Amino acid sequence: MEYRSRLLKNRGLTEALMKASGMIDEEFGQPLILVMNSWNELHPGHVHLRGLADAVKAGVRMAGGTPFESNTIALCDGIRTPASNKYILPSRELIVDSIEVTAEAFQADGMVLLAACDKIVPACLMAAARINIPTVIVTGGAMLAGCVHGRRVVNQDMNDAGSGYRNGVKMTPEEMHELTEGLCGSAGSCWGMGTANTMSCLTEALGMSLPNCGCTHAVDALKSRIAKRSGMAVVELVKKNIRPSDVMSPASFKNALIVNEAIGGSTNTFIHLPALAHELGMELPMETFDKVSAATPQICNVMPAGPYDMKDVRDAGGIPAVQKELSSKLDLDVLTATGATLRENLEGAENFDPEVIRPLDKPFRPMGSHAVLKGNLAPKGVVVKRVAVPKKMMAHRGPAKVYEDCESAMDAIRGGRVKEGDVIVIRYEGPKGGPGMREMIDITRTLSSINCEDKIALVTDGRFSGYSSGAVFGHCSPEAQEGGPIAIVRDGDMISYDIGQRTIHLEISDEEIAARLKEWKPKDNSRKGYLGRYARSVSSGAEGAVIR
Repeated sequence: MEYRSRLLKNRGLTEALMKASGMIDEEFGQPLILVMNSWNELHPGHVHLRGLADAVKAGVRMAGGTPFESNTIALCDGIRTPASNKYILPSRELIVDSIEVTAEAFQADGMVLLAACDKIVPACLMAAARINIPTVIVTGGAMLAGCVHGRRVVNQDMNDAGSGYRNGVKMTPEEMHELTEGLCGSAGSCWGMGTANTMSCLTEALGMSLPNCGCTHAVDALKSRIAKRSGMAVVELVKKNIRPSDVMSPASFKNALIVNEAIGGSTNTFIHLPALAHELGMELPMETFDKVSAATPQICNVMPAGPYDMKDVRDAGGIPAVQKELSSKLDLDVLTATGATLRENLEGAENFDPEVIRPLDKPFRPMGSHAVLKGNLAPKGVVVKRVAVPKKMMAHRGPAKVYEDCESAMDAIRGGRVKEGDVIVIRYEGPKGGPGMREMIDITRTLSSINCEDKIALVTDGRFSGYSSGAVFGHCSPEAQEGGPIAIVRDGDMISYDIGQRTIHLEISDEEIAARLKEWKPKDNSRKGYLGRYARSVSSGAEGAVIR
């Protein structure tokens, strides 16, 4: 019996209009596959996706499907100003909505979603979960590491480029030009274990992309072959009616959390995975991350926490090799986008470099990447990437220096008004208060470039880049705009934390906290446009910053 797509249950005008777009009769009897591309010309992580989309469409046709390509937006976390940074996280919800609207309006039978960077990959996962038609995600891959003066760039070079300072000294225009010329080696997402590559790896770990997709570089010929096979795979998923809800099960989520801790993933997973879980009708509280982290050794040590980049992980065997080493901790019977189980996918997987991907009995660290701290300053928690915290800052006590936004804090740091031992507090940067929950990467880059990562701590209701390092605590919840205790901290208040004990405290009495909160009023955050609507409807960072 001839296949009949959802869109062509009834022919007539629909068929005539599709023929006006160049389709022929033979294509109408095949699954209609949406190839949703996030390509644009300015974004280095996405500038190469036009070619990958062509490979996907070739694969769809080879498997007997009819592809059609459409587009969504893609913003770069690095190409922005402090003001435009407010739009980066909120763009995730626009991307999800645009994929939903396109897929449902055209009644696609299946989808292949192409993305590479921080908000776009999780948006594709969320859209796949929401629409729940057979889907494969192709992540665009990391860029090659750059080279400056004959040496591979490291995280400090990225910090220098972002802050304009090196060892506390302002860089000359010539030095800056040399660095910007050599810093980024190719198209693709940034070369370390930042949010983009973390989410690409976790897309594979969740089973939503084909094996080896997560770590294969943007300019690697294998990426095009994976894209082509992804197009073929989605047609088979349509025929078997295997949907994202079948693949992204609770067991798959636990697998992904284990992989996240093992590879030293970004703290932004604490935003994106709960948001994805929400689309699937699940809950993923901070405490679950912390529990998994405590039980999972870190077996990869990728920049910024360690010396390796994504190519090192790819050459060692990629995520399949990581999963092979973790197999005793994973549920291997989960279904994946290949149509097979994880157990079947890992047949033949091998770790080619046990220094880059360590065995479980010789990990880089006995526990995973992250910790969740709670106390009277953060009743619902703050998140820290503990593997990037200097040893001497694992516990600390110091006076608060309070700022109402990241620009004020940056001015104070560069003006020498923040001293060794201080605890910087940056508030009204949460999802509602920002609005938009900006990354504090400009702050952490500056602290790194002036060698203060082991001297100063930072607490914020905003968030951090996957490339941030130091004693920096984000996602403080409840946020200031919701009346969380971070809203009533004053200059000079003592703040203490202990990462090992999972505690963080504002050293004033409960009575004083209550009295200050009684006097507190939320910041006037009324504004027009998308950010105004976002601020009025977004949930807390602890819940994934989803639109309710």
